[in-house]
Amino acid sequence: MSVPDYMQCAEDHQTLLVVVQPVGIVSEENFFRIYKRISSVSQISVRDSQRALYIRYRHHYPPENSEWGDFQTHRKAVGLITLTDCFSAKDWPQTLEKFHAQKEIYGSTLYDSRLFVFGLQGEIAEPPRTDVAFYPSYEDCATVEKRVEDFVESLFIVLESKRLDRATDKSGDKIPLLCVPFEKKDFVGLDTDSSPVSVLLGLKRHYKKRCQGRMRKHVGDLCLQAGMLQDALVHYHMSAELLRSVNDFLWLGAALEGLCSASVIYHYPGGTGGKAGARRFPGSTLPAEAANRHRPGALTTNGINADTSMEIGRAKNCLSPEDIIEKYKEAISYYSKYKNAGVIELEACVKAVRVLAIQKRSMEASEFLQNAVYINLRQLSEEEKIQRYSILSELYELIGFHRKSAFFKRVAAMQCVAPSISEPGWRACYKLLLETLPGYSLSLDPQDFNKGTHRGWAAVQMRLLHELVYASRRMGNPALSVRHLSFLLQTMLDFLSDQEKKDVTQSLENYTSKCPGTMELLTLPDGLTLPPVPFTKLPIVRRVKLLNLPASLRPQKMKSLLGQSVSAKSPFIYSPIIAHSRGEERSKKIDFQWVQGDVCEVQLMVYNPMPFELRVENMGLLTSGVEFEPLPAALSLPAESGLYPVTLVGVPQTTGTITVNGYHTTVFGVFSDCLLDSLPGIKTSGSTVEVIPALPRLQISTSLPRSAHSLQPSSGDEISTNVSVQLYNGETQQLVVRLENIGMEPLEKLEVTSKILTTKEKLYGDFLSWKLEDVLAQFPLQPGKVATFTICIKVKLDFSCQENLLQDLSDDGISVSGFPLCSPFRQVVRPRGESKPVNAAEGGRPGEPGHVKTLEAVLNFKYSGGPGHIEGYYRNLALGLHVEVEPSVFFTRVSTLPATSTRQCHLLLDVFNSTEHELSVRARSDEELILHAGECQRMAIQVDKFNFESFPESPADKGQFANSKQLEEERQEARGLEINSKLDIRWTIPSLKRTGEASVEGLLSQLAVEHLQLAPLLWDVLVDGQPCDHQAAACRVGDPVRLEVRLTNRSPRSVGPFALSVVPFQDHQNGVHNYDLRHAVSFVGSGTFYLDKVQPSGQAACLGALLFLYTGDFFLHIRFHEDGPSKELPPSWFCLPSVHVRALEAQA
Repeated sequence: MSVPDYMQCAEDHQTLLVVVQPVGIVSEENFFRIYKRISSVSQISVRDSQRALYIRYRHHYPPENSEWGDFQTHRKAVGLITLTDCFSAKDWPQTLEKFHAQKEIYGSTLYDSRLFVFGLQGEIAEPPRTDVAFYPSYEDCATVEKRVEDFVESLFIVLESKRLDRATDKSGDKIPLLCVPFEKKDFVGLDTDSSPVSVLLGLKRHYKKRCQGRMRKHVGDLCLQAGMLQDALVHYHMSAELLRSVNDFLWLGAALEGLCSASVIYHYPGGTGGKAGARRFPGSTLPAEAANRHRPGALTTNGINADTSMEIGRAKNCLSPEDIIEKYKEAISYYSKYKNAGVIELEACVKAVRVLAIQKRSMEASEFLQNAVYINLRQLSEEEKIQRYSILSELYELIGFHRKSAFFKRVAAMQCVAPSISEPGWRACYKLLLETLPGYSLSLDPQDFNKGTHRGWAAVQMRLLHELVYASRRMGNPALSVRHLSFLLQTMLDFLSDQEKKDVTQSLENYTSKCPGTMELLTLPDGLTLPPVPFTKLPIVRRVKLLNLPASLRPQKMKSLLGQSVSAKSPFIYSPIIAHSRGEERSKKIDFQWVQGDVCEVQLMVYNPMPFELRVENMGLLTSGVEFEPLPAALSLPAESGLYPVTLVGVPQTTGTITVNGYHTTVFGVFSDCLLDSLPGIKTSGSTVEVIPALPRLQISTSLPRSAHSLQPSSGDEISTNVSVQLYNGETQQLVVRLENIGMEPLEKLEVTSKILTTKEKLYGDFLSWKLEDVLAQFPLQPGKVATFTICIKVKLDFSCQENLLQDLSDDGISVSGFPLCSPFRQVVRPRGESKPVNAAEGGRPGEPGHVKTLEAVLNFKYSGGPGHIEGYYRNLALGLHVEVEPSVFFTRVSTLPATSTRQCHLLLDVFNSTEHELSVRARSDEELILHAGECQRMAIQVDKFNFESFPESPADKGQFANSKQLEEERQEARGLEINSKLDIRWTIPSLKRTGEASVEGLLSQLAVEHLQLAPLLWDVLVDGQPCDHQAAACRVGDPVRLEVRLTNRSPRSVGPFALSVVPFQDHQNGVHNYDLRHAVSFVGSGTFYLDKVQPSGQAACLGALLFLYTGDFFLHIRFHEDGPSKELPPSWFCLPSVHVRALEAQA
């Protein structure tokens, strides 16, 4: 026998072999349809008996194997069922002839045969035959199974007759010697009865025992096939004893193997071949306990149920599970003595392995398999080699030797494409290679490699993957090659050397140039699907962070009337369930928003593990929840780079909650979808963010240049644009702001606010001012449209002189008090350039950078529009303003002088030019004062005294303010503002064509303010009815002059009564005043005037007259009597004007 049956198992010894073959041309589909139905009749109960008959079907069986039928009867083809197509009666004779020819092939061993004819029915004139069945078609053949059962019963009849014939002990008859094919030539011509040599050598008895032993063994086989297990065990035992005595090792091995098979059938009713379902044993031959023999607790330690009395006889002859293996070993050792019994030995090893697999004795099973590997058969064909290695692989898998199984499976795969094969079977090779993957701890799902440490031998796995790539390429499936090569690069990257990485990527690029890699499932013809292989390691991503929009584009929610939106999710203050769910949501959802239609960014920290530059193309975001338009990017990472930031952008097209699931790339021609959930060791602060409705986008440009200074507000707000300007103190600059709607939504609302960042400098007046009426009139501002408005920048800091400058001026010997009053308008002081140099350590000139002050402010543009405005969102755009204020002029000293009128006074200002340019100063419409660089001059301004608005004076009213100090500050600021507005002092630098205001706010002391303020009691002196504040009153000598003194009470209280005395005198202009004028001036009436009590806001007057006797200039000094009422009031309330009267010659 030359063709081994690797599917053999121990229970096959009790089966009858039936060959099912087609006759003529029968389609494969129709043949196997009927073959499947025939094979379903594999076990029948013998009628009128408790025995069962088992059938083994083969559609291909070498006839030479039947020659070993005497050695082991289950190898003999005892039945033949043929199938044929015959559609006309004239073809029937030829069909019948083919059937007989087919029977001749197996004729020597057949018990019976059948012919199933499809296509004819009742069209044959011959009488009906029992061995032929006609069916109209393959679909209309309902009695096939019944015919097969009848056929099997006929086989049983023949089998039973043969068993009875062989089992009957006919001592008078000669027992034939059963032989295997290769023994027949050894016994040809040998006469064991009459040969004197035989008699002399005593071979006759030896020969007889051989014949008896072999026949006993043969009868045991027949009994086993006939369902008589107990008889078979007895015959096998007797045969083994006889054959052992004559050293007939080949047949002794067969007897022992038969004994093992019968014992296996007894112990393992479920079979050892792995077939579904246990064999059914009818009647009481095998009791109910036998069917449950291998259930937990059903067996004793030796695996035999010894409690049933019916089993005692059988158990005496039946081998224990341990003895079964020992007998198998003995039988195989006997087979190994015969070179021509290699197939028998191999099949015995396979049967023993299957038994050991059930017994879970893997190590012993591996010894049998190792022996099977080295059994030398005849020169096998390539197909037989493939079958042998495949079965070895399956058996190793059966006993749990997965890697050994994979090894032989791979050997079988390589055998499919051996050089000796003219047409290599690459598909079969590929299929077998796929089956080896589990044995090498290799899966084609890349997700399995993210579950911890690497399993298996990486070198072997890489070799296997390379073979899969090559096999798929030879199959003509480039997509499969790309998939396997991508898998190799992704999963084995850590084990590849630098050179191997270069080689693999180069091969991958060659493959993908013809067939790009995709993320689609690849389905093989056998139904196996290959999952996609995303390149999550090319590059490796370590961190994913969703970025907030730039500060100028971030949406902000308008505050409700309640200040905060009240959550109505739960009425409870705390719930552990809600808190837990919210915590999980926070771990993924981010607390900022993206805006529909605006570009959004996600930052990835990546690095390149390859030893060469990695080019990543078409890298974009994978999202869900919102319609999203990714904007792919391309990048090039240097070799083995460190963490490298990569920003991926896209535009959400709708509103809702968007989740960033991952990213996609194209590397080496392979398109990959990399999901964050499948990335090991990745850090992310969340992947879900809310997308709100669209808002307009405002772009601001100004007439000022951009600033290099970046403002840092304490609130943490980011400034989108910074502009700067250099101004002189008191100068005003117009800032033109250009508003352009660069978004897709109309701009409907705009609010502008400002905030000054620098607080240490005292600012006077409005630093920033604007009007939005004209701009808002153009709203809604459509996309692409522009609107402009003007912001007035007015810097008005303190104009008082600094300490170091005062020190410099005093060093120059300047003394204001020494100026003569005859020149009240100007007095030249020598220029600062002629003064002594100032030490650098003590400070530079006032105009140098050390004296430059800085003002910083932020203009906030809150705007909204479109759907976002409806939902209550707006945007805030911040414009940073950096103003460098250089000093223009300083007021070094301020003092006042009384004027000729009590309602006026002179304000004396020492003005210092701190610029490097010539500068002119003018107050109202007075003459300009020219100052050279560093020059200080005095200017006198005659001003009307001020009637300041009253402030709260009573303690009850003062309670409205924080304290009295604040009240005084408010009053002082108001007075300074009113004084400054009346003065209107302006400076001009002609060379620069720049002008500004010089403010005295904050400069005036309390005393100076009081001098500039109208007294609460206003006194007016009239000479002949004319006020005499400004010029001398003229009169004639000898004419009486009427003198009137009026009092206006502006205080909140009543005053008086008062007594006034008029004292005339003459001024000789040499410091001498002459009061002795009794002979020059005479009073008409009394020289003392009396005023009654004057109520608040009331008036009073007193009259008198004088007579001048001589010509000349006379002055009248009016003074108050120091009585009670006058002493209660401050002296400043009694400020009467000086009266100048010029007496002229009397008219003739």
